[in-house]
Amino acid sequence: MRFLIVVGFAAAVATPLCAQSGPDLSTAVPIAGSWSYAAVGDGSEALFASLGGAPQLWIHCTRATRRVSIAKAAAAAAPFLNVWTSAQARSVPASFNPATGRLTVQLDAYDGLLDGIANSRGRIGFTVATQPSLVLPAWPETARVIEDCRA
Repeated sequence: MRFLIVVGFAAAVATPLCAQSGPDLSTAVPIAGSWSYAAVGDGSEALFASLGGAPQLWIHCTRATRRVSIAKAAAAAAPFLNVWTSAQARSVPASFNPATGRLTVQLDAYDGLLDGIANSRGRIGFTVATQPSLVLPAWPETARVIEDCRA
């Protein structure tokens, strides 16, 4: 009887943690648009813009600190940005800058989630709270920025 109680408790505890990683986007269709890559003063950056030209996501390498920031256009603050790849999903603590309208997460250049982004099959996804998911095509520009931070 104790075993059943422990198993039930473990399932109850695990459910909220799993829910934090966001929805499964394995069959979601990426939005239309394109990635661009640019060397910038402190490292490099990949930017995704939709067909209408509005920037949707930034992946930035700050070479001196070996940190990669991922910033998503957002209208309000949220405690987490859920990142989905074909290999893994994680909820990452985020900060909001009202001046830029971006929700940003910071990752070490060798964080495994970045490998997931660089090697994702067909799509990567970003979700904030109850807002619709931002599903983007997986292109080599993201991997190039990540590799820049590791070099």
